[in-house]
Amino acid sequence: MSAGDASAPRLVLDWDGTITETDTLALVVQEFGDIELWGRMGRLMGRTLTHDAAVAVGITSVRAPLATVVEWLCATVRLRPGFPELVAEHRPLVVSSGFRELIDPILRREGVDVDLVANRVSWHPDGWRAEFRSGDPCEHCGEPCKRAALPAGPVVYVGDGYSDRCAALRADRVFATGTLAVDLDGLGVPYERFDDLHDVAAGLRSAGSRTGA
Repeated sequence: MSAGDASAPRLVLDWDGTITETDTLALVVQEFGDIELWGRMGRLMGRTLTHDAAVAVGITSVRAPLATVVEWLCATVRLRPGFPELVAEHRPLVVSSGFRELIDPILRREGVDVDLVANRVSWHPDGWRAEFRSGDPCEHCGEPCKRAALPAGPVVYVGDGYSDRCAALRADRVFATGTLAVDLDGLGVPYERFDDLHDVAAGLRSAGSRTGA
C-alpha cells in the first residue's frame, strides 16, 4: 500500500515534545519570558483554564521580537530522530497547539515540507499575543482542541501532552509518550510507546500498516 493510498490511515503528528525533543514554547518562555508564570498557567490547565487560555496568558511574558526568538530557536531546537524519514514515507499531517511563526523556520532549517495546522502569534510591546485557530468548544472535551483538525477517516495519532488527549481518543491507533501516555494509562486506553520517530515508523511497518496522505 503506497503512501498516497487514500484508503490508508492518515498519520497525524503533534509538534512540541513529539517531533521536537522538548516543548519549544516552554523553551521560549524560559529564555525570553517568565517561566514561573508559564508553570502556574500549566498547573491551571484543564482545571480552571483551557489549554488555549493558559498558553495565551503565559506567552504574554515574552516581549522579544519574533525574529530574535526564531534565530535563537533555530540554533537551539532539536528534533526527534526519524522525522525526515517518517515524512518521506508517510507524508503526515502536523497538528500543533503552538505557533506557525515558530514552527515553519524549523521545518525550513530541516528542509522538510509537511501539511501543517497551527495557531499564530504576533509581537506586541506588552507581550506576545496568541491568535488561535478556533474558539469553538469541542463537544467531547469542552475546549477548543485538536480533534476538529483531524481528517475524516481512519487516523494514526502521535503525541505527548495534554493538548493531544482529545485527538488521541478519536484516533484509531495511538503512539504516545510523556503526559499523554500517563493520561491514556489512567483512562485504560491502549497505545504504543515511542522514544523517537524511528519507533513510530517501525511500529507502522511491523503491523503491516502504511499511512496515506
